[in-house]
Amino acid sequence: MRWNLRLTAANKGIRKAAELQRSLAEHGLVLSAGTMSGLWSVQPISLELEDRDVIRVVLGCEIGDLPIPKPGMSITRGTRSPSEPGRRLRSRRPAVAPKRRDGRPLPPT
Repeated sequence: MRWNLRLTAANKGIRKAAELQRSLAEHGLVLSAGTMSGLWSVQPISLELEDRDVIRVVLGCEIGDLPIPKPGMSITRGTRSPSEPGRRLRSRRPAVAPKRRDGRPLPPT
């Protein structure tokens, strides 16, 4: 997903984060300058639903206008393998090899 706050705000004539911050404060959502900068510049890690509703009301947009899927990416959760229809695929991570605190390898098992 891609966070679309700047483009949505620009479509409503809001060009600066401080303008949006003032409008949000008028509607009861008071954000610090750092929090506003984070919302304006990068995709937020988390955002409360009430806060997203205030942003949506101020910008006059729908809830689906703020996060948009990246081109070419599927929005379904989990990918199924044709050979394993009931299991979700897991990421392939290298196995962790245990080591002693002094850096020497453990004896073979």
